[in-house]
Amino acid sequence: MLKDIFQQGLFITAELVIKPDVDLDNAISAIHDFCEGMNNEPGCSFALALQDSKEPRKVIFWERYEDRAAFEKHFQAHHTQRFIDAGLTDLVQAFESQLLAKEQ
Repeated sequence: MLKDIFQQGLFITAELVIKPDVDLDNAISAIHDFCEGMNNEPGCSFALALQDSKEPRKVIFWERYEDRAAFEKHFQAHHTQRFIDAGLTDLVQAFESQLLAKEQ
């Protein structure tokens, strides 16, 4: 699985902020559960959550999907809907990227 990070695919980087009225420990636990769910999705090579060392309510998700279809299925997954419906975070920004292409 980890070797897949060196394979072309759809990479997602998303910055989220845990809402100020949400208990930080509860949110972090929910994020761990969410990443566990993503890491068990067909077509998701990995999902990793990183916490800003200076702003603990800022979280960066880094995910890799085999293709757009796998990414779109991600939003239909029960764990994704549960995380979104919990309303613990706000999306600040998100990026779709790919590995830097080698020169031909």
